[in-house]
Order: sequence, then C-alpha cells, then structure tokens
Amino acid sequence: MSRLFSSGSVLGASGATSTATRMASNFRKVTHCIFDMDGLLLDTEKIYERILGDVCKSYNSPYPWATRMRVLGTTEQRTVSIIVNDLKLSCTVDDFLKKFREKQLLELGGAPLLKGAERLVRHLHQHNIPIALATSSGADSVEVKIKHHQELFALFNHKVMGSSDTEVKEGKPAPDIFLVAAKRFPDSPKPDQCLVFEDAPNGVTAGVSAGMQVVMVPDPHISEEQRKHATVVLGSLEEFKPEQFGLPAFE
Repeated sequence: MSRLFSSGSVLGASGATSTATRMASNFRKVTHCIFDMDGLLLDTEKIYERILGDVCKSYNSPYPWATRMRVLGTTEQRTVSIIVNDLKLSCTVDDFLKKFREKQLLELGGAPLLKGAERLVRHLHQHNIPIALATSSGADSVEVKIKHHQELFALFNHKVMGSSDTEVKEGKPAPDIFLVAAKRFPDSPKPDQCLVFEDAPNGVTAGVSAGMQVVMVPDPHISEEQRKHATVVLGSLEEFKPEQFGLPAFE
C-alpha cells in the first residue's frame, strides 16, 4: 500500500516516490521557474561523492553518510568547511578545497542529464516561461559540467552560481541564491511567482525560506522527514505536471 507524504507525494511499495496526488487547486500559479543543477538536471552526485571520499581518504578519513547529508546543496566552501571540521581532518579548509577543485575539474565533464530534465527545460523555453539556474557550484565548475550540454543550458535566462557570485552572501539553506535569481529576471517577479526545482533538503529549505513553492526530486535515501517541507515530491522530473502550477501542459 502507498503512503502519502505530508508534502503530498506518494511513496510506492518499491520505495520510489511518484507524482503527487494533491489537487492542483492546492498549488499557486507561477510565472517563472528556477532550477538547481547537481542531482536535479545533471547526474553529478555520485561523482561528487567519489571525489569527496577520495580527498577524505587522502587524509586517512572515511566520508560518512551523516556528513554527506549535511553538505548536500551547500556551496563548495561550506561543503569543505563542514567536512574538515566534522571529521577533524589533518588539513586546512583551503588545502582540502584546492584538492577538491582540482579533482572536480578533471572528473565532472562527463556528467549526463537526469531523466526528464531536457524535456522539461525545452518545454518551458518553447512556451516562453522564463527559467534560471541557481546552483551552489562556482563558475569554473559549472563550465566543466555543462560543456557537453551547452545548447540546453543556453536556454536559461541567466545563471546564479553561489560559490562565486558575490551577491549571494549566504549559501543554501539560506534563501539568498533564489532571491538573487528571481531579481535578475528582466521583470523581477515576486518570490511567490517563482517555482523552484531542487533535489537536496538544504535547497528545499532555501526555496521555502525565499517564499517560493518547491518541487523536490530527492535521492531515494533522503528520509521522509527531510522531504516534508517541499510543496511536492517526485521520483523524477518526468513526473512533473506543469498545469498544476498554471504552466502550459506537456503536449
């Protein structure tokens, strides 16, 4: 039997989330969409986990699950600070950050798109729905990750890169990155006109704190407790129903 999450999503017998059963009238109509990137549009999380695990190993430390959950969705600087301090590593934050950045520039270029990502981005663009990217990654990292998907990512009105954007004072779970992304649309929509797409609990918290509705597509291992603040929880972007939020339906 399926269980209904407090967010309105359904957890099937296999443990995978499926499209929410909440009535569309429970959602607010939106005019703009803001997307996270890692783990939502691009399948980078396993690569990141391996890179961070390797750097931790170089300092004779494991990379435990609890620490991984803490850093999901945070800026590069915050990620490294949490790891170095939580695990009491024998290095400085700057030392770890240097190794981390060197490795990701080498390994992240082959990250594939996740299920439903291209279809949704192209659909919104074709229907003139303004879209923006709001990622905790820095500009150098983003350039590497999207190098095989340049045409698709060129469809975004703008990109806010939290680890290198001076206007983003605090990273997720603070709302700064989504408020900056909204402000940079030509018509500067109000937060409640924006719909955020996220995979990480820190990103969901940031979106909700910004006053926006949030569609969450979490890792299957994310707990029910960590999903509860999302407006709706989906198993993949393929399950998203734009018409529930007043957006043009898929043909």
